[in-house]
Amino acid sequence: RNSDILLGTAYRNTYYNDNTPATNGTNHPYVIHLPGIFVQNQITINEQNKLLLGLRYDYNSFHGDILTPRLNYKWNSLDKKSVLRISAGNGFRVANIFTENHAALTGARTVEFVEELYPETSWNINLNFVKKNFSINGFFLGIDSSVFYTYFKNRILPDYDTDPNKIIYGNLDGFSVSQGIALNLDMSWTSGLKVLAGATLMEVLVKENQERFRQILTESFQGTWRIGYEFIQEQIRLDNSGNLFGPMRLPFLGKLVPR
Repeated sequence: RNSDILLGTAYRNTYYNDNTPATNGTNHPYVIHLPGIFVQNQITINEQNKLLLGLRYDYNSFHGDILTPRLNYKWNSLDKKSVLRISAGNGFRVANIFTENHAALTGARTVEFVEELYPETSWNINLNFVKKNFSINGFFLGIDSSVFYTYFKNRILPDYDTDPNKIIYGNLDGFSVSQGIALNLDMSWTSGLKVLAGATLMEVLVKENQERFRQILTESFQGTWRIGYEFIQEQIRLDNSGNLFGPMRLPFLGKLVPR
């Protein structure tokens, strides 16, 4: 068993100023000091199994102490054609409303903050499996599949529903969950044909005030593809690519727009 320990420190200083309500012009620039320290240990159990343990501590000048642990496990087959990864940990993020949500500034709605916003925190786990298949006739098939789950303790979400004339921001009185499965295929033939295709099924829900509902502006399905064919002698390559997004819930404008 072999251990590789990494210990380090970091310091980040953020100064942000613009002419939007995010900083109110030049009168209130946004300044954050974020010193931190981290340690991780990568343990090689054997040729097929590895374990990574990590812990990070940061101090945010606005929000105080931040502790973020993580765990990663990797298994691979002896021929390296199959890889299984499991990862888990938590996250911490300060929401920047006006820089992340341009609709708050470009739309006709009035932006309203009902309270001081706290950082978003989350716990997540991800399971990923990769398989590479080679055939004797030159055909290649690569499979990349994932299952993911993220639990948000406090997610800053815009409220478009309470008042059609407002975008209301506040801390989530409940929780939010993002979960789903993803599958990506990579196929190629000796003839010059290559296909990349992927699909994701996911559920993004919010529970607040004993009510569960689907998060606004989030689709339950999305897909992507790219099909290419190369004419080797003519040195010409043709590609077709596209994306597909499932239906999503949009803001309701009430009697103002009856659609």
